[in-house]
Amino acid sequence: MKAVILAAGRGTRLRPLTEDKPKGMVEVAGKPILTHCFEQLAALDADEFVVVVGYRKQDIIEHYDDEFRDIPITYAHQREQKGLAHALLTVEDHIDDDFMLMLGDNIFDANLGDVVNRQQEDRADAAFLTEEVPYEEADRYGVCDTNDYGEITDVVEKPEDPPSNLVMTGFYTFTPAIFHACHLVQPSNRGEYEISEAIDLLIQSGRTIDAIRMDGWRVDVGYPEDRDRAERLLEGDGEPDAEGSEATAESD
Repeated sequence: MKAVILAAGRGTRLRPLTEDKPKGMVEVAGKPILTHCFEQLAALDADEFVVVVGYRKQDIIEHYDDEFRDIPITYAHQREQKGLAHALLTVEDHIDDDFMLMLGDNIFDANLGDVVNRQQEDRADAAFLTEEVPYEEADRYGVCDTNDYGEITDVVEKPEDPPSNLVMTGFYTFTPAIFHACHLVQPSNRGEYEISEAIDLLIQSGRTIDAIRMDGWRVDVGYPEDRDRAERLLEGDGEPDAEGSEATAESD
């Protein structure tokens, strides 16, 4: 599969770490967040990286050029940060088959391969990694509801009254059907084109979407303290179930 990485955000919550670099170039345990993403996706046999860039895009392009460990890199430019569905549409012309999607500010030590295997073996229209969080924190995320078969029946972005405590993480697989759904998305109350809305449109059209429960940990590097926590986990000096940060939007 090709792997799409969203890395156009400004990283305003990560300041001062992002005062002179884009969020994806902030170092965690001695290397940029994007390098961690590329390594994880390479281990899943990605055959091409399609990277969505925006803020300080040249820093990313000059650092990685056109390949990473012999895997070619294609860049797509998101001129305005208007949400994840908007970012995803910038790569539509580069994708013609099932693909992986990773948010470029997440670091995982988890069962990502289970998501890819489910997509390939069951021919689902989408599959993604989910995790359970305390109910009082679920309203910070895209919240999922599932049926008895583990299929997602509803996705709500940052709901006031969450239907569950099962939330989306930053790793997905999709068929190209997601692009049609993204074209239909209307701006949310935040003024952004939410990927959760595109996923919900897929569900309403009768598509099958599987939820894979996370085994391991992930850190959404949204704040400086998240960078520090990710470093401790990578170095084996932290607790995987420690409280994480609020999920961040691509416009950040």
